[in-house]
Amino acid sequence: MNIAVPLVRTAEHSFTTVPNMITLTRTVGAVALAVAAIVAHSWPLLIGAYAVYWIGDTLDGIVARWLDQETRAGAVFDIISDRACTSLCLAALLMLKPAMVVPLAIFLVQFMILDTMLSLSFLMWPLVSPNYFARVDPRVYRWNWSAPAKVLNTSAVVLLVLISPSPLYPALLAAAVTLVKIASMVRVARLAASLR
Repeated sequence: MNIAVPLVRTAEHSFTTVPNMITLTRTVGAVALAVAAIVAHSWPLLIGAYAVYWIGDTLDGIVARWLDQETRAGAVFDIISDRACTSLCLAALLMLKPAMVVPLAIFLVQFMILDTMLSLSFLMWPLVSPNYFARVDPRVYRWNWSAPAKVLNTSAVVLLVLISPSPLYPALLAAAVTLVKIASMVRVARLAASLR
């Protein structure tokens, strides 16, 4: 299996790459807006926080590839920043929609624990980021880092929480995503065991 992706890029030795500055800016902006949304009990601030988070998260990856500034450090920074944004945005969302505690709790545990470990698993192979995991396992890549999977992983449950009158449907979706993460972790654990 050919998984050779350069470990060191031109920008690898500098943390002050353009995509990392975008990640930092969108994280500070989204976290500040989410905290303000919590304090003010404000839907507009929460929507602003999610917009900054999701647009910035898309932009930093596009810019990293466009400028050829993808780095392993940048990938880890992006993964950690996603958790900072998600945790505070979800806290604000839970405060504004307390009836959605079950789906949001399922999503939070899945994203903060399972998805974090899964996203960081690329570090076990010579890959620059999870975006290249198809070279290790196309199925795990398709389930987690393809464009549809990324949308499903980070926004589908949140959007369903916003529009659903009942917590049942978002909870079912969050549970389904959790099962996909568990299946992915099992596959990755088997692949990692074969590295020994």
